[in-house]
Amino acid sequence: MTELEKGPKGSRRGRGARERILSASQQLFREQGINRTGMDQLCATAEVSKRTAYQHFSGKDELVAEYLRRFDPSVLSDVFDRTDLTPRERLLAAFDIPATTPLCPYIAAAVELHDPEHPASQYARDYKKAVAARLADTAREAGAADPEQLGEQLALLIDGAAARTRVLNADAFPTAAAIAAVLIDNAIPATAGDDQRRDEMAS
Repeated sequence: MTELEKGPKGSRRGRGARERILSASQQLFREQGINRTGMDQLCATAEVSKRTAYQHFSGKDELVAEYLRRFDPSVLSDVFDRTDLTPRERLLAAFDIPATTPLCPYIAAAVELHDPEHPASQYARDYKKAVAARLADTAREAGAADPEQLGEQLALLIDGAAARTRVLNADAFPTAAAIAAVLIDNAIPATAGDDQRRDEMAS
């Protein structure tokens, strides 16, 4: 019976303890924050013993890092990999985020941890850089004169809208999208913009 382990209540649990721990961390870290979530609560939610948890993760720091590492490895593929949208439409689609969406987990983790050397902080930096890079790549496809600058501007708008929506409990993304549209149109030369608009109208 080596494939089974006993949970905190003594009942037998099937394999998949690591996945249950990560699933519990996604739920609890997003709902109540990293610092307010203890290992005891995580283990209870995941239905594993603390001994089992520490067999999979050396400690909470490693669990937090793995939680972020696995959160969105594709970097918004549901936006940037869409083939039914033009590059300009994909840039604007990045702002199509429901107001009820929890605060970006990478921002939340960086704010809570206060440690730039924490592995999770590094994942947060890498992810944010990756988002800006994908925005820049898409801006380049759209014909932007300075795609890297536009990518950074749009990334800043997305993060600012996410934080403002959370703080004010009011959807800031429509305003951010309107600003993004102006930035995009100003960054794309008239000829490229005209060609793209003709393509959009023809499709």
